[in-house]
Amino acid sequence: MTEDAPEFNTDMLSRLDTIHNDLIEIKPKKDINVISKPLPMNGASVLIGFPGSGLVGTIALQYMVDQLEFKQIGTMTSKFFPPLAMMNKGVINDPVRIYIKNDIAAIVADIPIHPMICYETSRDIIDWLAQFKPKEVVTIAGIITNEPEKRVFGVATTADALKRIEELTLLLPIGSISGIASSLLTECKARGITGYGLLGETVNAPDPRSSAATIEVLNKMYNLGIDIQPLIDQAVEIEQSMGKLAEEVQQSAEQSPKKDLPMYG
Repeated sequence: MTEDAPEFNTDMLSRLDTIHNDLIEIKPKKDINVISKPLPMNGASVLIGFPGSGLVGTIALQYMVDQLEFKQIGTMTSKFFPPLAMMNKGVINDPVRIYIKNDIAAIVADIPIHPMICYETSRDIIDWLAQFKPKEVVTIAGIITNEPEKRVFGVATTADALKRIEELTLLLPIGSISGIASSLLTECKARGITGYGLLGETVNAPDPRSSAATIEVLNKMYNLGIDIQPLIDQAVEIEQSMGKLAEEVQQSAEQSPKKDLPMYG
């Protein structure tokens, strides 16, 4: 006597399909971890400054958040960041910080982003920002020239957006920008997020005077009313301290074992 064949169970197949679909939807872990309170929805302006030529963005935005007493709401971490943390009176400072005041947010970094991970960093930052539907993203960086002036050059992701800064900056008719600032703007353009780049004219050394020039543009864009004179007065002291930071970052990058941090080898 033979046993009856098991009855086909459609519920079981449905459950298997669900499990299979869940597996397909699993996404890889992001390269950049954001630990932060949420930004305001629908309309925040996000200013971003990472170390680059002249440390223009870092100096400008740190000065801004200090002067206007922005509140720190978060930080960013990554296994790809160099092992470096600044201290102030014995207290560790997050290498990448997120600040907010009213409808303006600022992302300020003490660490440089190596070209080999600019794409991943930009992608994950804009991924996080996109959920809050920001009004615009503004990257602040330096551009090296052979001129002694401290002009600010401007770029935007669209021709319409360019109108907002055409009277506040010198527009770059042709050329290219590089580094994390360019990757962030490219990511914004691909996603339809309005983006601006403010490029302070600088030499390849910490340049608070160039940072002051970019703050003047921010003053006009957002009616901030920041007094830049103290920044100019402290220029020598800032140049020395930020120069030391630049040296430490470079030494950290050179000494990192390739097997631990491949992009810093």
